[in-house]
Amino acid sequence: MDNWDEIRTAFQVARLGTVSGAAEVLGVHHATVIRHIDALEQRLGVKLFQRHARGYTATEAGQDLARVGQTTDDQFHQLVGRIRGRGADVSGELLVTSLINFAPLMVPALVSFQDLYPRVVVRYLTDERVFRLEYGEAHIALRAGPAPQEPDNVVQGFGKAGMGMYATQDYIDRHGMPVESEGFAKHHFAGLDNFDSRAPFQRWLKAHVPADQVRFRSSDNRVLERAVLEGAAIGFFDAYEAAMHPQLVEVMAPREEWSVPLWLVTHVDLHRTAKVQAFLKHLKDFSNGCSAGGSVGTVDA
Repeated sequence: MDNWDEIRTAFQVARLGTVSGAAEVLGVHHATVIRHIDALEQRLGVKLFQRHARGYTATEAGQDLARVGQTTDDQFHQLVGRIRGRGADVSGELLVTSLINFAPLMVPALVSFQDLYPRVVVRYLTDERVFRLEYGEAHIALRAGPAPQEPDNVVQGFGKAGMGMYATQDYIDRHGMPVESEGFAKHHFAGLDNFDSRAPFQRWLKAHVPADQVRFRSSDNRVLERAVLEGAAIGFFDAYEAAMHPQLVEVMAPREEWSVPLWLVTHVDLHRTAKVQAFLKHLKDFSNGCSAGGSVGTVDA
């Protein structure tokens, strides 16, 4: 059936027995009710109602259609109730996206959020591409770099990712502690394969370290971090994640020029829902709790 409006009209006529009654309930003109009934009967090739002076009486076929209409109407009302309930309830799927670099922060935050709200199903999506919130690809996005400019999005500052330079103790035992004033002579670095990357720390590396000293290169930060942890080179870590690896030694403390602005992004249509608001608050509290331990910067309220 192509037109549910006609079925809904037939259901109300069968229920109320009059065109005027159905028109009032549906909020349409009585001529629209008659047109729907006539069109439906023509399309099905059967009489749905007996017309008489007191109104309309459903035929056997009309009663069958009315039963389907009643079931459908009940299901729609139940659906509306569930949807409205979700708006005020912290349950169902929560779609969060970020670069994989932020997984050390996001995963424990999401896990602790589920502890508080066990009816939430987490979907944490990591990719280099920008997920389209207006298409429902995510509820909340953590983004790095310039402030997002997409229309209809709510953008909140989330502090900065403080990047520092690190090496393993094994690397330092073999090569010595790097010294910036000496131009990092004879030291090896891990860096992005794209030398023109806009990442602040990558721009600094390009400006201060000769290309032939960037001995381990990759397009994926996870690979670079793994190379540093294996003792192959010196490289950059977010200070929060570096604190999780006791084998790392701070070569250069995080600098403002290496830091990356972070943004929490939601779509205006979902921003005020209970689930989104609950996780935004939880993530900020979680991150500020980490800040108290000296690992990450305090985020904006």
